[in-house]
Amino acid sequence: MSTDSILNSLLTQAGLPPASERPGMGGGSINDAFRVVLENGETVFLKVHRAPPAGFFEAEAEGLRALSATGAIRVPQVLAVSDQGLLLEWVSGSPGPDFGRELGEQLAQMHRTTDSAFGFSCDNYCGLTPQPNPRMADGFAFFGEARLLFQARLARDKGLLPAAEVRQVDTIAHRLADWIPEQPPSLIHGDLWSGNIHAGPGGEPVLIDPAAHYGWAEADLAMTTLFGSQSADFYAAYAANADLAPDWEERVPLYNLYHLLNHMNLFCGGYRSSVRSVLARFVG
Repeated sequence: MSTDSILNSLLTQAGLPPASERPGMGGGSINDAFRVVLENGETVFLKVHRAPPAGFFEAEAEGLRALSATGAIRVPQVLAVSDQGLLLEWVSGSPGPDFGRELGEQLAQMHRTTDSAFGFSCDNYCGLTPQPNPRMADGFAFFGEARLLFQARLARDKGLLPAAEVRQVDTIAHRLADWIPEQPPSLIHGDLWSGNIHAGPGGEPVLIDPAAHYGWAEADLAMTTLFGSQSADFYAAYAANADLAPDWEERVPLYNLYHLLNHMNLFCGGYRSSVRSVLARFVG
């Protein structure tokens, strides 16, 4: 199905007028993206993929809807979704002077949305990697099985992680309670690196591309440090508005081991040294 056909179908679904122009924006590492101007002058955002996995865009839409429902932080409104693409509200701007503080306060507020169990209403994706979200009462079992071991076994099956290192991940997965305190199942973004933190037209924080689920709030905060950190104002504001343990940073490598394994699975072996460093630190 061509991009124009996908766009036309989504516009019809959303009850919007046809496009007057569709300038390409290029793609990220996962999707092709387009800024679309409609005949009425409105601008919308289109995401497509050449061969999306089953339920890929609907899962993202469900995550966006869940984050939006908290009323805590802005996310793009879902206008229409299909198996082939996702049509979103166009949200673009430059960070305002209080961006870091606002982001910290709003993320802390979002994390106050909790549930009785870990997981989510559906399985989804972290990048293109499937992310299983079984409903589980035990957060240690959830993170150990559905996050760390799921990724480690994928890497093993791809020939990226030797059996000895899979066993090390297994050891960590079964000892998480030795390092991580009890935490409630909070609604988290799930893939909160700097590239998924944007600004809206008023300079306000906007979150995009979620891998949303109910998980540990500290894990969301940890990922903000993986590929460059946020401002000091962000972390101070978050701590002032959340029940954040003062030693949370000691656990950052454990939480980010999930994302390092995922990046290994997505982009092959370039992340293996980072994975091995975390394994050595905790079970070496």
